[in-house]
Amino acid sequence: MMEYVRAELVSQLKKGKGRITFMKMDGTERVMECTLQQDLLPDQMDVEEYISERRANDEVLAVWDLEKDAWRSFRLDRVVTVEWL
Repeated sequence: MMEYVRAELVSQLKKGKGRITFMKMDGTERVMECTLQQDLLPDQMDVEEYISERRANDEVLAVWDLEKDAWRSFRLDRVVTVEWL
């Protein structure tokens, strides 16, 4: 697994969509299409506000899951691949 830099991922996800493949805590692989692009997020939440609320653990990144239409998070040290869509 590759270790990704939080700031890099946040910057790219604010500009568009990504397909993140990561290992879940139970050992299974998960592929998630996600974003932090403001116009794709729920109206009631500002992305900076949400990220700062979740900032307690810098090893975890909260993103908007485009398929589940909900906030999800993953550990940066469990990311396998990142594709930009």
